[in-house]
Amino acid sequence: MKIKICGLFRDEDVDYVNEARPDYIGFVFAQGRRNVSPEQAARMRRRLLDDIVPVGVFVNAPIEDIVSFYHNGVIAIAQLHGNEDDEYIIRLREAAARGQKTMLIIKAVKSDELEAGKTTASNPDCYLIDSGAGSGRAFNWNILAPCKESRNLGGKPWFLAGGIGLENIEKAITLKPFALDISSGAETDGIKDRKKIIQLTTTVRMADKL
Repeated sequence: MKIKICGLFRDEDVDYVNEARPDYIGFVFAQGRRNVSPEQAARMRRRLLDDIVPVGVFVNAPIEDIVSFYHNGVIAIAQLHGNEDDEYIIRLREAAARGQKTMLIIKAVKSDELEAGKTTASNPDCYLIDSGAGSGRAFNWNILAPCKESRNLGGKPWFLAGGIGLENIEKAITLKPFALDISSGAETDGIKDRKKIIQLTTTVRMADKL
């Protein structure tokens, strides 16, 4: 199982994840308190260890903006939280492609959409299931039973997000997602917490050994 620590916005945050070694980190380019500028993201990316994969979080962003971050090496994966549909994802992949290298795309699905059997797009590389765009709230995980059983959503791996923290990460692990995506649960008073990041990452690593 993989783990992603999302919403890094200070240089210290990068130092914490470099110590903890999660699989992915997230830079938020959508509006919100964790939003980072292109300059901030580029600086933090240079500080990040090469074996931690940087993900850019976007909401209905112009395709050329995402492609610029990708081609400049600031991100390796795009995570889409808006109304991006199949056509958008096709155009994004085509614009980002360089030779044989294709940018991976994660598409967020709200829990109520999942419960209703709806998804905005059917062609991402992975899905991310959340209660809302960065709400920080857990949803009714009972609706994930089919995803747990098949280990996929629509034939694709899935990330679990929303309200995951030290108090419920062990239960989240039992749902068997491809990855856990954690943001507010890795914070104290709205700031990334070194001890929490290390403990969360360690918990996932230990679960993999069982």
